[in-house]
Amino acid sequence: MSLTLLKWGSTFLVLTGILVAQFNVYPLYIFIHSIGALGWMISGYLMNDKAVMTNFGLQLPIFGIGYMNYFLI
Repeated sequence: MSLTLLKWGSTFLVLTGILVAQFNVYPLYIFIHSIGALGWMISGYLMNDKAVMTNFGLQLPIFGIGYMNYFLI
């Protein structure tokens, strides 16, 4: 998979997750957005871009809270 494809696919997932959140489709938006954020985290690592890794890397634990809230509570 090319880096460009990973970045565009991740962008699509992040934006789709945000759109689905506006329609309050819980927990689907958490799953979609977190997969996109993970893709961007990997892209940031491959590009050695610390700003991208920080932005999306810090989103992943927040989504982890959403996963725990959905599956454990």
